[in-house]
Amino acid sequence: MSGVWDVVIIGAGPAGLAAAIYSGRALIKTLVLEKGIPGGQIVLTDWVDNYPGFPEGISPPALVENLRAQALRFGAVLESDEAVAVRPEGDGWRVIGAAGEYRAKAVLVATGSVHRSLGIPGEKELAGHGVSHCATCDGPFFRGKDIAVVGGGNNALHEALYLTRFCRSLTLIHRRDAFRGEGILQERIFADPKIRVLWNTVVVEAKGSRVLESLVLRNLADGSTSELPVSGLFVSVGTASATDFLKGVVALNEWGQLVTGPGLVSSKPGIYAAGDVADVCPKQIITSVGTGATAALSIVDYLGK
Repeated sequence: MSGVWDVVIIGAGPAGLAAAIYSGRALIKTLVLEKGIPGGQIVLTDWVDNYPGFPEGISPPALVENLRAQALRFGAVLESDEAVAVRPEGDGWRVIGAAGEYRAKAVLVATGSVHRSLGIPGEKELAGHGVSHCATCDGPFFRGKDIAVVGGGNNALHEALYLTRFCRSLTLIHRRDAFRGEGILQERIFADPKIRVLWNTVVVEAKGSRVLESLVLRNLADGSTSELPVSGLFVSVGTASATDFLKGVVALNEWGQLVTGPGLVSSKPGIYAAGDVADVCPKQIITSVGTGATAALSIVDYLGK
Protein backbone atom coordinates (compact mmCIF):
# COMPACT_ATOMS: atom_id res chain seq x y z
CA MET A 1 0.00 0.00 0.00
CA SER A 2 2.98 2.31 -0.45
CA GLY A 3 2.90 5.35 -2.71
CA VAL A 4 0.26 8.02 -3.11
CA TRP A 5 -3.34 7.18 -4.01
CA ASP A 6 -5.41 9.65 -5.99
CA VAL A 7 -8.30 8.99 -3.61
CA VAL A 8 -8.76 6.92 -0.49
CA ILE A 9 -12.41 6.05 0.10
CA ILE A 10 -13.20 5.24 3.73
CA GLY A 11 -16.12 2.82 3.84
CA ALA A 12 -17.37 0.11 1.47
CA GLY A 13 -21.10 0.58 1.76
CA PRO A 14 -23.25 1.56 -1.24
CA ALA A 15 -21.86 5.12 -1.20
CA GLY A 16 -18.21 4.09 -1.06
CA LEU A 17 -18.54 1.34 -3.65
CA ALA A 18 -20.49 3.56 -6.04
CA ALA A 19 -17.80 6.21 -5.70
CA ALA A 20 -15.13 3.58 -6.40
CA ILE A 21 -16.92 2.59 -9.60
CA TYR A 22 -16.92 6.17 -10.83
CA SER A 23 -13.38 7.00 -9.76
CA GLY A 24 -12.10 3.73 -11.20
CA ARG A 25 -13.75 4.42 -14.55
CA ALA A 26 -12.06 7.83 -14.54
CA LEU A 27 -8.72 6.00 -14.30
CA ILE A 28 -7.70 7.55 -11.00
CA LYS A 29 -5.86 5.39 -8.48
CA THR A 30 -8.52 4.34 -5.94
CA LEU A 31 -8.20 2.61 -2.58
CA VAL A 32 -11.25 1.61 -0.53
CA LEU A 33 -10.82 0.95 3.20
CA GLU A 34 -13.43 -1.11 5.03
CA LYS A 35 -13.13 -2.20 8.66
CA GLY A 36 -15.70 -4.98 8.41
CA ILE A 37 -17.86 -6.67 5.81
CA PRO A 38 -18.60 -4.52 2.73
CA GLY A 39 -22.18 -3.29 2.55
CA GLY A 40 -22.73 -1.11 5.59
CA GLN A 41 -26.17 -0.99 7.18
CA ILE A 42 -27.97 -2.71 4.29
CA VAL A 43 -26.49 -6.08 5.22
CA LEU A 44 -28.58 -5.87 8.39
CA THR A 45 -31.82 -5.94 6.40
CA ASP A 46 -33.41 -9.04 4.90
CA TRP A 47 -34.48 -7.66 1.52
CA VAL A 48 -34.05 -4.54 -0.64
CA ASP A 49 -37.37 -3.76 -2.27
CA ASN A 50 -36.99 -0.14 -3.41
CA TYR A 51 -33.74 -0.05 -5.37
CA PRO A 52 -34.45 0.80 -9.04
CA GLY A 53 -33.91 -1.88 -11.63
CA PHE A 54 -34.97 -4.84 -9.49
CA PRO A 55 -38.76 -5.13 -9.79
CA GLU A 56 -38.89 -8.16 -7.51
CA GLY A 57 -36.30 -6.78 -5.10
CA ILE A 58 -32.80 -8.07 -4.40
CA SER A 59 -31.03 -9.52 -1.39
CA PRO A 60 -28.55 -7.15 0.30
CA PRO A 61 -25.59 -9.56 -0.13
CA ALA A 62 -26.30 -9.85 -3.85
CA LEU A 63 -26.56 -6.08 -4.30
CA VAL A 64 -23.35 -5.48 -2.34
CA GLU A 65 -21.47 -8.15 -4.26
CA ASN A 66 -22.57 -6.60 -7.56
CA LEU A 67 -21.30 -3.19 -6.45
CA ARG A 68 -18.04 -4.64 -5.13
CA ALA A 69 -17.37 -6.65 -8.29
CA GLN A 70 -18.05 -3.62 -10.46
CA ALA A 71 -15.66 -1.46 -8.43
CA LEU A 72 -12.95 -4.11 -8.71
CA ARG A 73 -13.57 -4.42 -12.43
CA PHE A 74 -12.70 -0.75 -12.86
CA GLY A 75 -9.46 -1.04 -10.92
CA ALA A 76 -10.36 -0.07 -7.37
CA VAL A 77 -8.39 -1.80 -4.61
CA LEU A 78 -10.23 -2.91 -1.44
CA GLU A 79 -8.26 -3.14 1.79
CA SER A 80 -9.47 -4.42 5.16
CA ASP A 81 -8.57 -1.69 7.66
CA GLU A 82 -10.25 0.81 9.96
CA ALA A 83 -9.45 4.50 9.54
CA VAL A 84 -8.66 6.00 12.95
CA ALA A 85 -7.38 9.44 11.90
CA VAL A 86 -6.92 11.73 8.92
CA ARG A 87 -4.05 14.23 8.92
CA PRO A 88 -2.93 16.86 6.38
CA GLU A 89 0.34 16.11 4.63
CA GLY A 90 1.77 18.47 2.03
CA ASP A 91 -0.85 19.10 -0.63
CA GLY A 92 -2.77 15.98 0.35
CA TRP A 93 -3.73 13.80 3.28
CA ARG A 94 -2.53 10.85 5.31
CA VAL A 95 -5.19 8.35 6.34
CA ILE A 96 -4.05 6.51 9.44
CA GLY A 97 -5.53 3.05 9.80
CA ALA A 98 -5.39 0.48 12.56
CA ALA A 99 -3.17 -1.67 10.35
CA GLY A 100 -1.36 0.85 8.14
CA GLU A 101 -1.11 4.37 6.76
CA TYR A 102 -2.18 5.61 3.34
CA ARG A 103 -1.22 8.79 1.50
CA ALA A 104 -3.88 10.36 -0.68
CA LYS A 105 -4.46 13.42 -2.82
CA ALA A 106 -8.15 13.33 -1.84
CA VAL A 107 -10.23 11.51 0.75
CA LEU A 108 -13.87 10.45 0.50
CA VAL A 109 -15.57 9.69 3.80
CA ALA A 110 -18.35 7.13 3.39
CA THR A 111 -18.31 5.49 6.81
CA GLY A 112 -22.07 5.30 7.19
CA SER A 113 -23.58 5.15 10.65
CA VAL A 114 -23.72 3.00 13.78
CA HIS A 115 -26.64 1.92 15.93
CA ARG A 116 -27.59 4.06 18.92
CA SER A 117 -28.02 2.37 22.28
CA LEU A 118 -30.49 3.07 25.08
CA GLY A 119 -27.76 3.52 27.66
CA ILE A 120 -29.66 1.57 30.32
CA PRO A 121 -28.43 -0.91 32.94
CA GLY A 122 -28.15 -4.42 31.54
CA GLU A 123 -28.13 -3.41 27.86
CA LYS A 124 -24.41 -3.85 27.36
CA GLU A 125 -24.10 -6.82 29.69
CA LEU A 126 -26.88 -8.75 27.95
CA ALA A 127 -25.87 -7.86 24.40
CA GLY A 128 -25.90 -11.09 22.44
CA HIS A 129 -27.80 -12.78 25.26
CA GLY A 130 -31.24 -11.40 24.49
CA VAL A 131 -30.43 -7.78 23.64
CA SER A 132 -29.88 -7.12 19.93
CA HIS A 133 -29.62 -4.26 17.43
CA CYS A 134 -30.22 -6.45 14.38
CA ALA A 135 -33.52 -8.21 13.76
CA THR A 136 -32.37 -10.00 10.62
CA CYS A 137 -29.24 -11.25 12.39
CA ASP A 138 -30.89 -12.54 15.56
CA GLY A 139 -34.61 -12.92 14.83
CA PRO A 140 -34.48 -16.67 14.14
CA PHE A 141 -33.13 -17.25 17.66
CA PHE A 142 -36.46 -16.15 19.12
CA ARG A 143 -38.87 -18.61 17.56
CA GLY A 144 -41.95 -18.94 19.75
CA LYS A 145 -40.65 -16.37 22.25
CA ASP A 146 -42.10 -13.16 23.67
CA ILE A 147 -39.96 -10.21 22.58
CA ALA A 148 -39.96 -6.41 22.48
CA VAL A 149 -38.82 -3.73 20.03
CA VAL A 150 -37.97 -0.16 21.07
CA GLY A 151 -38.45 2.65 18.55
CA GLY A 152 -40.95 4.41 16.38
CA GLY A 153 -39.25 5.16 13.05
CA ASN A 154 -39.26 3.25 9.78
CA ASN A 155 -36.51 0.87 10.85
CA ALA A 156 -38.24 -0.03 14.12
CA LEU A 157 -41.50 -0.74 12.32
CA HIS A 158 -39.73 -2.78 9.64
CA GLU A 159 -37.94 -4.81 12.30
CA ALA A 160 -41.12 -5.41 14.28
CA LEU A 161 -42.95 -6.70 11.22
CA TYR A 162 -40.00 -8.91 10.27
CA LEU A 163 -39.74 -10.38 13.77
CA THR A 164 -43.38 -11.48 13.85
CA ARG A 165 -42.49 -14.35 11.54
CA PHE A 166 -40.52 -15.88 14.44
CA CYS A 167 -41.89 -14.70 17.78
CA ARG A 168 -45.01 -15.67 19.72
CA SER A 169 -45.77 -12.09 20.71
CA LEU A 170 -44.13 -8.70 20.23
CA THR A 171 -44.43 -5.55 22.32
CA LEU A 172 -43.52 -2.38 20.43
CA ILE A 173 -42.38 0.29 22.89
CA HIS A 174 -42.35 3.95 21.89
CA ARG A 175 -41.59 7.01 23.98
CA ARG A 176 -44.11 9.20 22.12
CA ASP A 177 -47.84 8.89 21.40
CA ALA A 178 -47.44 8.48 17.63
CA PHE A 179 -45.01 6.74 15.29
CA ARG A 180 -42.68 8.61 12.94
CA GLY A 181 -42.63 5.75 10.44
CA GLU A 182 -44.43 5.61 7.11
CA GLY A 183 -48.21 5.26 7.09
CA ILE A 184 -48.23 1.95 5.25
CA LEU A 185 -45.93 0.45 7.88
CA GLN A 186 -48.16 1.75 10.67
CA GLU A 187 -51.18 0.12 9.06
CA ARG A 188 -49.37 -3.21 9.01
CA ILE A 189 -48.30 -2.82 12.64
CA PHE A 190 -51.84 -2.10 13.86
CA ALA A 191 -53.27 -4.97 11.80
CA ASP A 192 -50.84 -7.60 13.08
CA PRO A 193 -52.41 -9.65 15.91
CA LYS A 194 -49.00 -10.52 17.35
CA ILE A 195 -48.07 -6.88 17.99
CA ARG A 196 -49.04 -4.81 21.03
CA VAL A 197 -48.02 -1.13 21.20
CA LEU A 198 -47.04 0.64 24.40
CA TRP A 199 -47.17 4.42 23.95
CA ASN A 200 -45.38 7.04 26.08
CA THR A 201 -43.15 4.35 27.53
CA VAL A 202 -39.39 3.90 27.91
CA VAL A 203 -37.21 0.98 28.94
CA VAL A 204 -35.17 1.83 32.03
CA GLU A 205 -33.47 -1.53 32.67
CA ALA A 206 -32.83 -4.90 31.04
CA LYS A 207 -32.82 -7.65 33.66
CA GLY A 208 -31.46 -11.18 33.66
CA SER A 209 -28.71 -13.23 35.25
CA ARG A 210 -27.23 -14.86 32.15
CA VAL A 211 -29.83 -14.08 29.50
CA LEU A 212 -32.52 -11.42 29.21
CA GLU A 213 -35.53 -12.25 31.34
CA SER A 214 -37.50 -9.00 31.65
CA LEU A 215 -37.60 -5.25 31.05
CA VAL A 216 -38.34 -2.54 33.56
CA LEU A 217 -40.60 0.06 31.92
CA ARG A 218 -41.57 3.59 32.90
CA ASN A 219 -44.72 5.31 31.68
CA LEU A 220 -43.86 8.90 30.82
CA ALA A 221 -47.45 10.08 31.24
CA ASP A 222 -47.93 9.09 34.89
CA GLY A 223 -44.44 8.03 36.00
CA SER A 224 -45.50 4.50 36.93
CA THR A 225 -43.15 1.55 36.45
CA SER A 226 -43.85 -2.03 35.44
CA GLU A 227 -41.97 -5.16 34.48
CA LEU A 228 -42.38 -6.94 31.15
CA PRO A 229 -41.19 -10.57 30.87
CA VAL A 230 -39.44 -11.04 27.50
CA SER A 231 -36.71 -13.19 26.04
CA GLY A 232 -35.54 -10.63 23.49
CA LEU A 233 -35.12 -6.87 23.20
CA PHE A 234 -34.42 -5.31 19.81
CA VAL A 235 -33.18 -1.73 20.07
CA SER A 236 -34.05 0.39 17.03
CA VAL A 237 -33.70 4.01 18.10
CA GLY A 238 -31.69 5.40 15.23
CA THR A 239 -28.07 5.62 14.27
CA ALA A 240 -25.08 7.88 14.86
CA SER A 241 -22.54 8.87 12.25
CA ALA A 242 -19.22 7.04 12.44
CA THR A 243 -17.07 10.17 12.27
CA ASP A 244 -15.35 10.46 15.66
CA PHE A 245 -11.97 10.13 13.93
CA LEU A 246 -12.67 13.38 12.02
CA LYS A 247 -13.37 15.65 14.99
CA GLY A 248 -11.19 18.73 14.72
CA VAL A 249 -10.33 17.93 11.09
CA VAL A 250 -13.51 18.98 9.28
CA ALA A 251 -16.75 20.67 10.31
CA LEU A 252 -19.36 18.27 11.67
CA ASN A 253 -22.99 19.04 12.49
CA GLU A 254 -24.78 18.11 15.70
CA TRP A 255 -25.43 14.58 14.40
CA GLY A 256 -21.78 13.99 13.54
CA GLN A 257 -22.35 14.32 9.80
CA LEU A 258 -19.87 16.19 7.61
CA VAL A 259 -21.06 19.66 6.66
CA THR A 260 -20.81 19.71 2.88
CA GLY A 261 -21.00 22.24 0.09
CA PRO A 262 -21.51 21.90 -3.67
CA GLY A 263 -20.07 18.66 -4.97
CA LEU A 264 -20.16 17.20 -1.45
CA VAL A 265 -16.86 18.81 -0.49
CA SER A 266 -16.31 19.22 3.25
CA SER A 267 -15.01 22.29 5.04
CA LYS A 268 -11.49 21.23 3.96
CA PRO A 269 -10.58 21.07 0.26
CA GLY A 270 -9.72 17.54 -0.72
CA ILE A 271 -12.02 15.84 1.78
CA TYR A 272 -15.47 14.81 0.59
CA ALA A 273 -18.46 12.96 2.05
CA ALA A 274 -21.07 10.57 0.68
CA GLY A 275 -23.91 8.49 2.08
CA ASP A 276 -25.19 8.71 5.65
CA VAL A 277 -22.25 10.84 6.83
CA ALA A 278 -23.07 13.64 4.40
CA ASP A 279 -25.44 16.23 5.85
CA VAL A 280 -27.49 16.39 2.64
CA CYS A 281 -28.13 12.65 2.22
CA PRO A 282 -31.35 10.94 3.33
CA LYS A 283 -30.68 7.47 4.70
CA GLN A 284 -31.65 5.50 1.61
CA ILE A 285 -29.56 3.19 -0.56
CA ILE A 286 -30.35 5.05 -3.76
CA THR A 287 -29.33 8.42 -2.31
CA SER A 288 -26.16 6.92 -0.85
CA VAL A 289 -25.25 5.60 -4.28
CA GLY A 290 -26.12 8.96 -5.85
CA THR A 291 -23.99 10.96 -3.42
CA GLY A 292 -21.14 8.48 -3.90
CA ALA A 293 -21.20 9.08 -7.65
CA THR A 294 -21.51 12.85 -7.18
CA ALA A 295 -18.59 12.99 -4.76
CA ALA A 296 -16.43 10.85 -7.06
CA LEU A 297 -17.10 13.14 -10.01
CA SER A 298 -16.21 16.14 -7.83
CA ILE A 299 -12.97 14.46 -6.81
CA VAL A 300 -12.08 13.74 -10.44
CA ASP A 301 -12.60 17.44 -11.21
CA TYR A 302 -10.60 18.47 -8.11
CA LEU A 303 -7.65 16.26 -9.08
CA GLY A 304 -7.76 17.58 -12.63
CA LYS A 305 -7.30 21.11 -11.33
